[in-house]
Amino acid sequence: MAEIVTDRPADRRFELHVDGVLAGYVDYRVSGSEYALPHTRVLDQFGGRGLGTVLVVGALEQIAEQGGQVLPYCSFVPWVMRDRPDLAALVPEARRAEFGL
Repeated sequence: MAEIVTDRPADRRFELHVDGVLAGYVDYRVSGSEYALPHTRVLDQFGGRGLGTVLVVGALEQIAEQGGQVLPYCSFVPWVMRDRPDLAALVPEARRAEFGL
């Protein structure tokens, strides 16, 4: 199963494709180098396979590569970050408590 996370700036979202089929996405809004992540969705037919985590980790890794910071308003994103301190570090230190990090 090929899982690919791609940034789609024109749509302001990261998309997860599984074997070439859209499986989910993370919406974002950018201000400077700060990415606000308000919503994550895995399509119903792809649910229950851990693909939400694959999607969020892939999106966060790409944001990190670009030197970005993250405001994880979608409650699923901080849940993933709690298991990955390297990714939780993308949230500005002064705002981490706001997201339970």
